[in-house]
Amino acid sequence: MGKYSDQKKIAAAADYCGGHLGLRATARRHGVNVASLRLWAAAYRVHGAAGVRSKERRFYTVQFKLRVLQRMQTDKLSHRQVAALFDIRRRDIIGVWQRAYETGGVAALNPHSSLRCMGMARHKNSESAASEPEDDETRSRQELLDELRQLRMENAYLKKLKALAQENQQPAHDKEPKSCKS
Repeated sequence: MGKYSDQKKIAAAADYCGGHLGLRATARRHGVNVASLRLWAAAYRVHGAAGVRSKERRFYTVQFKLRVLQRMQTDKLSHRQVAALFDIRRRDIIGVWQRAYETGGVAALNPHSSLRCMGMARHKNSESAASEPEDDETRSRQELLDELRQLRMENAYLKKLKALAQENQQPAHDKEPKSCKS
């Protein structure tokens, strides 16, 4: 169980979203952390009281992670905003997904993939290799195959991202307003 009860979180978020007091004053009134209240209010705006309640640990599919990353990029959302929108309890996990994708492509988003670890190691090695440009003639066959695999993964990710973007396009007027739910 967390530091605050579900009732306390819901009461604080509802009070703040009621618009009577500012963030700090509401946090003081309820005896809660300002940063926590900010998160609860964001979740409350999107999902109501259910968004603030304690959640079980969840495992996310690769497709879900891609949708989250794509939405974050297309709408230029922060980790906090996209976590509230998709009801993700730990917003820091989104940064982990983002780094995994950037280093290993779509395959690195699979928690059971060995490419996830390979991608991280390859990224570290590529940083040191970037300082010494090599031409293709001097690189080993394995280095070239690794680069080809990386480029193929990035290409597959971009194709999937484009397909998801076309599938999930919503008109701007369909977005939910910033006001809190009652």
